[in-house]
Amino acid sequence: MGNLQELSDLKNTIKISARRFQESPFIERTNSPEMVRGVYAGRYFAMSIGEDPIKKYWLLRQKALIFDVPEKPIEISGPDASKFLDKVLTRKVSGIKEGRGYYSLACTPQGGIFMDGVLFKFNENKFWYVQADGPFEEWLLAHTSNFDVKISDPKSRVLQIQGPASIEIMKAASNGKIDENMPYFRSGFFDLGGQSLYISRTGFTNELGYEIYSDGFKTDHLALWDHLVKCGKPHGMEFSPTRAMTIRRIEGGIFGNLTDIDTTMNPFEAGLEFFVNMEKGDFIGRDALLDKDKRPCLFGLTCKTETPVSGSKVMDGKNIVGHMTAGIQSPTLQMGIGYVRFYQPNDWVGRELTIELPDGSSHKADIVNLPFFDHEKKIVKGIDRNIPVQPK
Repeated sequence: MGNLQELSDLKNTIKISARRFQESPFIERTNSPEMVRGVYAGRYFAMSIGEDPIKKYWLLRQKALIFDVPEKPIEISGPDASKFLDKVLTRKVSGIKEGRGYYSLACTPQGGIFMDGVLFKFNENKFWYVQADGPFEEWLLAHTSNFDVKISDPKSRVLQIQGPASIEIMKAASNGKIDENMPYFRSGFFDLGGQSLYISRTGFTNELGYEIYSDGFKTDHLALWDHLVKCGKPHGMEFSPTRAMTIRRIEGGIFGNLTDIDTTMNPFEAGLEFFVNMEKGDFIGRDALLDKDKRPCLFGLTCKTETPVSGSKVMDGKNIVGHMTAGIQSPTLQMGIGYVRFYQPNDWVGRELTIELPDGSSHKADIVNLPFFDHEKKIVKGIDRNIPVQPK
């Protein structure tokens, strides 16, 4: 089941008991009669509040947005925490430094991608894995046999402040303790308005940004929200649902678990070979990955005449060679873009193919490498601080 967020999904809604999933502790500050909620990792989040997503997109690229996101930290603790994570994750966990985030995958025994997320090390016996969508807590519990380890939910809710003004906003929010010297994918505890919270310089937009992790019931969530909004207001920061984030994450080549990657795709097919350490020793899925073709099958697609949508067929002549997992209209590139999953590895990049939309219309499309721009990630790393100009 994919966590789709295309335009049609904002109207294709149903009523459901509000107690079925976890409500956000910030909802008192963000709720509106127009809000359309999604569900991700068992948590509600705001997909839309009737906003203009393109206006929010340019605020993200030129100033800053604050997002109340549903990604879920899971705590792994105990004497065998490091050894256990080396078993269930594809990257080598032993040796990770404190205050350093590591993007890492968890595979099925068959080598498929079960989960992706970011791992943070608090100390030798305590880690947080910030998971994407899917039942990862249960997966971890199922593999704890013979390990002295505890899997728990710290009840942490995550906020993201993203955009070029995010450094100045976080500098104000932390009384100067967070500044330009905090590198990309670094993390630590900081005082925000009198509350000690875990902060990482990460995000889901490929823009300069930070993630703020609440400390469960110890955190005064509304006071935190008010503090951040007060610090962000002079810089033009606004709250946004996730539509603007979805547009920007696709431009930035960031995949969504269960939508773009899933258990039927291995890390090599997804182009994520860098995050698999085959030399570290045994881990779940390693044996299955030994003989896999390492050529990727997931690429970008651009279309000048229409916006791709998930499920669209990608044709090479009369042959169906792949399908779209996600698509949006790129405000920066001013064309339709999205991810195409090919059924077989090949020299796809540089090819002109045809995309067939669900309405039956066909359009020429080009296959490109990801991300769609800023290949060296200079924006998210803070190297390129230029403010983009909105095309007329």
